[in-house]
Amino acid sequence: MDFQHQDNRITLLDGSDELGFVSYQENGDVLTIDHTEVAPELSGKGMGKKLVGQLVEHARNDGKSVDPQCPYAKKVIERTEEYQDVLVK
Repeated sequence: MDFQHQDNRITLLDGSDELGFVSYQENGDVLTIDHTEVAPELSGKGMGKKLVGQLVEHARNDGKSVDPQCPYAKKVIERTEEYQDVLVK
């Protein structure tokens, strides 16, 4: 499985099949996560958390903060101490 970042969206791909994504809006130095979704067969396998992690890394690399408006992404970031450095203050 691979991750592809394009057009304010990070997609989880298996070959050419899209298995999930996290989308965001960019507002200056803030990335607002608005949706996270994975295919039903991947539910509970940690792939949503990996997608959120990819977005956190993207924010770090670009010196941006994250505002997790998506309930799932908010829960993941709040429960993962190493992701909290990018939370918008």
